Amino acid sequence: MRRSDLTLPLALLVAALAMANSTLIAEDGLVFLPKNPDGAKHIVLVAGDEEYRTEETMPMLGKILSQRHGFKCTVVFSYGPDGAEYIDPNNQQGLRGLSALKSADLMLIGTRFRQPNEEEASHVTAFLNAGKPVIGIRTATHAFNGSGSFGGALAFGQFGRKILGEQWVSHHGGHKREGARGVIEKAHGDHSILRSVEDVFAPSDVYGVTHLTDADQILMRGAVTSSLDPASKPIEGPKNDPMQPLAWLHHYTAPDGATQGTSFCTTAGASVDFVSEDLRRMVVNAAYHLTGRDVPEKADVSFVDPFYPSFYGFIREADYWKKHGLRPADFGLGKTPSMPDPPGTPEWNFRPRK
Repeated sequence: MRRSDLTLPLALLVAALAMANSTLIAEDGLVFLPKNPDGAKHIVLVAGDEEYRTEETMPMLGKILSQRHGFKCTVVFSYGPDGAEYIDPNNQQGLRGLSALKSADLMLIGTRFRQPNEEEASHVTAFLNAGKPVIGIRTATHAFNGSGSFGGALAFGQFGRKILGEQWVSHHGGHKREGARGVIEKAHGDHSILRSVEDVFAPSDVYGVTHLTDADQILMRGAVTSSLDPASKPIEGPKNDPMQPLAWLHHYTAPDGATQGTSFCTTAGASVDFVSEDLRRMVVNAAYHLTGRDVPEKADVSFVDPFYPSFYGFIREADYWKKHGLRPADFGLGKTPSMPDPPGTPEWNFRPRK
């Protein structure tokens, strides 16, 4: 065999080993290391919602942020009951791994109605009391629920309103019938978070947003579109007059009442929404902005591994997640899990194909 015949297999082996060394299975989480981890800003991405598939989204974003942009990324999940090791987005008490926030510079959260135990919640409290930045997507406006609190006057159910600027209000668009097209707010069109962001489309509908104040900086509004087709046009009539905020910056007061912090929130955020390149770019830009790094002229947000998102919707089948047995390692670098669409999924032919 000629030496040149060995070159490609050897190169593939080296690449595979390097990729494996960039993924660590941490306690209750998954860590993506950048090529140069020394001094890297640390982002903790918190998955755990029953409907919008953050268990798919957060590993995908973690790969982009680590491999394309030099962040260290830790992804934490909700697990099944009684210390189970499989991922179970339906278990609202199953959120584990928030101790990673001890060393985090930024939290990126997309949970829905989680009820962490006292120890897990304490890590969120300490993070917020340090005034560190937060990015919230979709159901982060109602990220937590139940009788717990993050200390002071911040009950679980107040996280969205007080930390992100908004709580759960309503579906403003027709659920699974009408999409959302991003419309940049002209007054803030030159903001670095919007750099090279031109075409955001989310097949999840527009949320109602009613509690933002003049102190909040609206960067993008969401026009309700006539269908889930990315080429569909905004509908005419009062539903888009005015258009609801889709992305904004908010300044929060920490639970201790003494510290201030900054958050960025977008009510887009279903896994299929992130087929939109510019939605991915807006979130990556926000990570740069909130951690004090210079936002690139056009951030590379190409997928590191193929991304096959499943459509949003509730999965009510008993033991569904236990039977599928997803583990954090299944989302490591070089791996591409693919899950079936939930019942009631409309026809939607615009996601990447295998």
